[in-house]
Amino acid sequence: MQIWQGLNHLLWPAVCLNCTAALSHADADLCRTCSQTLLSAAGPDYCPCCGRDVSPYALTNNTCADCQNKDYNFDQIARAGIYSDALRDMILAFKNGRTELRYLLGSLADSALQASSFAGKIDFLVPVPLHWSKRLIRGYNQSLLLAKKLTIPSAKINTDLVRIRYTKEQPTMASPAARTRNVAGAFAVRKNHHFAGKKLCLIDDIKTTGATLNECAKMLKQAGAQSVFAIVLAVAGQSIN
Repeated sequence: MQIWQGLNHLLWPAVCLNCTAALSHADADLCRTCSQTLLSAAGPDYCPCCGRDVSPYALTNNTCADCQNKDYNFDQIARAGIYSDALRDMILAFKNGRTELRYLLGSLADSALQASSFAGKIDFLVPVPLHWSKRLIRGYNQSLLLAKKLTIPSAKINTDLVRIRYTKEQPTMASPAARTRNVAGAFAVRKNHHFAGKKLCLIDDIKTTGATLNECAKMLKQAGAQSVFAIVLAVAGQSIN
């Protein structure tokens, strides 16, 4: 068996899922460099409101100083890491055809969700939807693929939240106000939904200002949801220290 494994590695050398550098026998899916930058991006201490890095000693009433005067429609957020380096590269690749990354990224999201305070409270996992035209071009909704990798036995995936208006890519928006205007009225809930009185968890890849999550949570609460949480792969707008 060891001889066969050595021959297999010689003929088809394993490469890093992120940077395609050759892997050593001690590596798993990522090379040592990408693994280290990924670990650096996944700091454990962050604000449960905005997801940005913060010391737990800097929280007041469970929020960071920047969130004290902000209103969020979602109740709490969990995140796998910071939108930087290896994690950023994998998310971008995942959105652009590298669907095999759903296994690794899904595992990261699931670990973050399991570590959250709301993992055991969720009735439905709700992927942030794509507009039908964008889904047709891409061929999949990356948020739905992530949702399928989350291990919350009590929660079912629900796709009754839909995007009813095509919107520009949020990264092209220059300001938080522009991002909010861009997604205003872009979502709706299907008739005969089952959200009333339920605790929901939105799933998305990146959170920047929170405009998309806010608008989605707003519609879900208008549909009667008791609580709306969120899990994202990465929070943007920060640098690794």
